Amino acid sequence: MQKIVIFDMDGTLIDSRKDITLSINYVRKQNHALEPLSEEFVVESINKDERNLAYLFYGTKNYEDRDRELFEKHYKEQCTQNVFLYDGVLETLDILKGNGVRLFVATNAPTKFAKIMLKSLSIDSMFDMIVGADMVKVSKPDPEMIHKILNFCQFDKMKDKAWMIGDSSKDIKCAQNADIDALFATWGFSAKSEYKSNIKTPKEIISIVL
Repeated sequence: MQKIVIFDMDGTLIDSRKDITLSINYVRKQNHALEPLSEEFVVESINKDERNLAYLFYGTKNYEDRDRELFEKHYKEQCTQNVFLYDGVLETLDILKGNGVRLFVATNAPTKFAKIMLKSLSIDSMFDMIVGADMVKVSKPDPEMIHKILNFCQFDKMKDKAWMIGDSSKDIKCAQNADIDALFATWGFSAKSEYKSNIKTPKEIISIVL
């Protein structure tokens, strides 16, 4: 029997809000002469089910190439400056992996940034695969990321078990769409949830999975 735990990244494993906001505000200032946004606004916008981030962040109808290119150039250097693991994440990963649980990341962030950040925090090697939005045709809440991971594991629903853990409705809906269990991380970017499967600390995952 395989046990598979799939983590969202931002707001679940790591707190990256400061660096994301700094890079967005850099683009706002350089390309649009706009005032800076707050971290709270940026996080709330990212976690909305339906939103036009280009409009919310830069006041444009579509995500312009010049904004994307400047953000990625700035964020490549910025993304490791202030990021940190949430309390209990490292211990939880150690215990799960030590007990044979297969660990994965499914994030709507670009894979290259996910790998840079997780490597900077010395946890990238704990995961069998890190799947970013660029590795699938449709990102969460579409289940393609989870299906990619489960196919990699040769998942057998009759004998294996899988969980998706995340801090947004997109993560929970992704799990539901893939027909696996989900746990909502209330320590992350979204403290409130309409779902019943809430967990308050990463260490709660251990008693559920093992």
